Amino acid sequence: MSTSPRALAALVFGAGTGSLATEIAASRLLAPYFGSSTIVWANLIGIVLGALALGYWLGGKLADRRPETRLLGLIVLAAAAWVAVTPFVARPLLDATVSSLDEASAGAVVGSFFAVLLLFAPAVVLLGMVSPFAIRLAISNVETAGAVAGRFYALSTAGSLLGAFLPALLTIPLVGTQRTLLGTACVLAASASLLLGRRAIVATVAFAVLVAIPPGAVKAEDGLLHEEESRYQFIQVLERGDGKRLLSLNEGVAVHSVWRRDTVLTGGVWDAMLTVPVVRGAPPKRVAILGNAGGTLARAFGVFWPEAEIDGVEIDPSVTDVGYRYLGLGDNPRVTTYDEDARPFLRRVDRRYDVIYVDAYHQPYVPFYLATQEFFELVRARLAPGGIVALNVATVPDDDSLVREVSGTLATVFPRVAVWNALRFNRIVIGFSDGAPRLGTPPARLASVASLLARDVRRPPVRPSADPWTDDHAPVEWVTDKMIVNFAASGGDLDEDFLPTAP
Repeated sequence: MSTSPRALAALVFGAGTGSLATEIAASRLLAPYFGSSTIVWANLIGIVLGALALGYWLGGKLADRRPETRLLGLIVLAAAAWVAVTPFVARPLLDATVSSLDEASAGAVVGSFFAVLLLFAPAVVLLGMVSPFAIRLAISNVETAGAVAGRFYALSTAGSLLGAFLPALLTIPLVGTQRTLLGTACVLAASASLLLGRRAIVATVAFAVLVAIPPGAVKAEDGLLHEEESRYQFIQVLERGDGKRLLSLNEGVAVHSVWRRDTVLTGGVWDAMLTVPVVRGAPPKRVAILGNAGGTLARAFGVFWPEAEIDGVEIDPSVTDVGYRYLGLGDNPRVTTYDEDARPFLRRVDRRYDVIYVDAYHQPYVPFYLATQEFFELVRARLAPGGIVALNVATVPDDDSLVREVSGTLATVFPRVAVWNALRFNRIVIGFSDGAPRLGTPPARLASVASLLARDVRRPPVRPSADPWTDDHAPVEWVTDKMIVNFAASGGDLDEDFLPTAP
């Protein structure tokens, strides 16, 4: 059993790797329940930093009282055991947490805070104790104390870098969150074995055996057709009793795509978006869908606007693959898919579009960089003469604050902006590049929906905002949180919303 400076250095490196790997895996474990918004990340990062700070303080005090190599090894082994148990206890705990909170996403603020505190903070506190404890053991001469401390904290940070990138880029996409956490436990137990010997080696082997346990469904659902963790999010495809398939991402508050065998119409917001080309006066020839998801809108275009060439842009290639496999994305041969973020895609391409859809506003938060003046200027530059942009913006009854901010900002770039109250929880914000809607003849099955659109676009246009959102300042989270909290406090219910013409 070695107590050499090299063994201590390796232990510190392993603890640094384990702490960041645990944090990255924690974000993935929480996403299906609370999403991956800025608020959830703030809770995660804040509690991890607080836990590390507490660990540093406790580790320093304990090392002065009991500077024992065996005790340090036991601390790391205890952290390994906690990390190994976490994926197995997390799911029932998170299910209980979610069921006890309001259905509205305001629960993400409170729920994610306590979930991180209970599931991950104890292990991080233990790992935070390692560096000051190891420094105390390694110092044999006061004259070299600074060099020892600097070396160990550098090793801890280098381990943290490995713990950040390895799970995000390799292990989570390849083997998933559960096995990433178990692998992290193995690394920590192996590090502890440098000080504890055989006992910790036995624990390392035990944790490695647990890797063979197949992960269960993260959020068990009836009719689950497909489930995976992509590099970006948690994905489920569900099939209901009537054969309808739904694409659910992360926390599952919103349905992101719908497939029905007998029709491309859904009765939802995609039917409203499908109607938008009517207000430009002529059938569209080229369309961009930013936030293509599983291709519900792109598939419907093949039936109602069959001459249109579609560029479907989706940041997550796994979602696109699910669209082809389960949601009929390949039914429209005029669709070309791009696995890119929406804004870099627009900046890169040279094409001009008759209609650009922005449907990448995942619940509950709008990606701020897709709601700023700079983004809307880029969108207008990519529109053909007479082109229009249509944004699907979430809202709640009696509170259009998010819609006002987005449409007011859009109106600083486009000469005319209209808001269509398409559904209870959705507003379609439309920007006209030449300032004038031109009503064309809608496909027959969309006529009743088109009449609602025509009514709203004829209303007085949206006024430009006096304080538009920019890349420098776009308080999306603040506006959205206030909207959701007020809605939840009023007893609001997120029931499904349907168009009056749903088949």
